Amino acid sequence: MDYSHSPPRTLGGGGGEEEVVGIECGKWLELPEDLMASILKRVGAIGILANVERVCKTWRYICKEPSMWRSIDMHNLGDIWDMDYDMVKICRHAVDRSSGALLHINIEYFGTDDLLLYIADRSTQLKSLRLVFCQNISDEGLIAAASKIPLLEELDLSYCSFSKVALEKVGHCCPLLRSFKLNTTGYRYPCIECDDEALAVAESMPGLRHLEMFGNKLTNDGLQAILDACLYLESLDLRQCFNVILEGQMGRRCSERIKDLRQPNDSTDDYPFDSRFPHILWSDEEDYFSRFSDIDFMSDNDNYAFSFGSNFTEVYDEEDGWLF
Repeated sequence: MDYSHSPPRTLGGGGGEEEVVGIECGKWLELPEDLMASILKRVGAIGILANVERVCKTWRYICKEPSMWRSIDMHNLGDIWDMDYDMVKICRHAVDRSSGALLHINIEYFGTDDLLLYIADRSTQLKSLRLVFCQNISDEGLIAAASKIPLLEELDLSYCSFSKVALEKVGHCCPLLRSFKLNTTGYRYPCIECDDEALAVAESMPGLRHLEMFGNKLTNDGLQAILDACLYLESLDLRQCFNVILEGQMGRRCSERIKDLRQPNDSTDDYPFDSRFPHILWSDEEDYFSRFSDIDFMSDNDNYAFSFGSNFTEVYDEEDGWLF
């Protein structure tokens, strides 16, 4: 059977009824329902609710099945203010469609405390939660949600900002965690060391098999704590963790213990986020610093600021010129 023709679409009839139109659309409708559902899932939650389910009655019926919503992917490019859709409403609607069967969800850029609690209250079987660039979720919101999803196995909090206490609480609330991602902006200068997040992992997530801490400020002390506590760790991503020195005994221990080890200076070609290197220029009357740092992630809209009274003055990017 030839399925190469265009899928059906609908036009509103004068009497409010739908008319299915398209080239040989009947062949699409002849597909087994489970196969059609598998195809439609690949469109993603936004595409399904905004477009796909409006194509015809058959597709609408399929899209309303709870089995279609065991995995919800709200992937977007961060341009939520330019969208014609209300991402929060779409996400809530998708969660409602799951009827408590949701297992995996991905939220990017638009997460809030209220939305996260809405998901947690209705998804006690959740196994995988991905919150990326969700700066509007607080420590309190994360902790409250984590207490409702004890079966969680995979957690991604990349490019979010949570305290050591919050991360520890999450670890204790979710004892089945096997994978944790806490990726962030990596840079060399200024040299800031902080082991809070590494210690939170060590103190509350002993069952981890996979850990990503791209760009983290941890030191060898933090890494030591993780290795001592997470005895089942199989993969560890330390790229852009420039405070970590994998030499001597520490280097040998990591190489022997970790099957898949990504070291601080390893290639970022397969890293899913922007990995440009804007140049940092420093000016000081007493000590002029002229070297360039390696900031691995910065978008045109990022405000990069230091809270301790930095003598940072200007950022220059080779492609975009002066950023600010």
